[in-house]
Amino acid sequence: MKKIFSFALLTFCLWNSSIAQESVIPSIDPNAPDLKFETELLDYGIIDYDANGLREFKFTNIGKSPLTITSVTGECGCTATTIDGKPGWPLEPILPGKSGVIKVKYDTKREGRFEKNVTVTSNAKFSSKKIRIKGEIKLKPEIH
Repeated sequence: MKKIFSFALLTFCLWNSSIAQESVIPSIDPNAPDLKFETELLDYGIIDYDANGLREFKFTNIGKSPLTITSVTGECGCTATTIDGKPGWPLEPILPGKSGVIKVKYDTKREGRFEKNVTVTSNAKFSSKKIRIKGEIKLKPEIH
C-alpha cells in the first residue's frame, strides 16, 4: 500500500511540476508600431543653478501602424513631463515613418549630480520604454 501511495504521490508531483513550467510566450504583432529614439540618454552636462531644464527626446515610429503615446512619467517630482500644464508628448497618433518629440524638464534648483529615468508608455511592440536624463547642477550662487 505504501508503494502504491508513494508512486501515486511521485506521479502527481511530476505532473504538477511539468504543468507549472509551461509558459506562454506572448506573440508580438509584426505590424505593431515601434518606437526608436535618436538617443535614450540626454546628458545636460554641467549647467548653472536655475538654468533652463527643458530638453527634448526625438523619436521615430519605425513600425507599420500608428503609434499612440498614452503617458510619459518621470521617476520623481524633480522631472516634469507636463510642460506649462500640457503633456510634453504628442497626443495625436504618429504615423509609420514619422517623427515626434517628448519634452522633459528637470528642476535645476537642485544642486549636484542627477540621473533620472523617464518611462514612456505606448501601443508600441514593447509598451513601456525607459529613457534617461543626467547632468550636474552647479552650486547656487551666493548673494552678497
